[in-house]
Amino acid sequence: MARGTFVAFEGIDACGKSTQARRVAAARGALFVFEPGDTPLGAELRRWLLDAQTQMSPVTEALMMLADRSDHVATVIGPALRSGTHVAADRFYASTLAYQGFGRGVDLADLEAATELAIGECLPDLTILIDIDVDTANERRARNAEDRFESADARFHDRVREGYLEMARRDTEHWYVVDGRGSPDDVAALIDSRLDRLHW
Repeated sequence: MARGTFVAFEGIDACGKSTQARRVAAARGALFVFEPGDTPLGAELRRWLLDAQTQMSPVTEALMMLADRSDHVATVIGPALRSGTHVAADRFYASTLAYQGFGRGVDLADLEAATELAIGECLPDLTILIDIDVDTANERRARNAEDRFESADARFHDRVREGYLEMARRDTEHWYVVDGRGSPDDVAALIDSRLDRLHW
């Protein structure tokens, strides 16, 4: 049986990636998944990860994210792909490199090695980066002071965005950058055009 196609949607908060990932999954008969928190274990990890009142170091934060992802790959994503099911993910490994690496300053080489341990050969066929600037994101949604990531300052989110763009520049074959400032329909049309090239 042929492996399913795996597409990950990435971007800073309020870029529209969740909306587009859900739309694509519904329109193309794919399994929608998200991180962190898409498994019973992940839901517990998510509770600690997003709680701004729970103090943890950047390395601890990264390792908890990777524990969630390892469980997600082992119990949900991997089995789906092996069964021939297509998968559309709201965040995957690039989020950890962007947020904990570029954003928090955890060593990127260490993160990449730990990510390889967590996910093995389960890599997206395509990562779609919906890119918006931080000011646009703030106009779309007020930041939640109780959320560890949403409550971070603008400089953090700028570093995350630049990290995403740097990863996209390094691997144009497997990344596709979409200007997220357009209407949802305009963004959807660009994404669908690129996905059609995957014969999905």
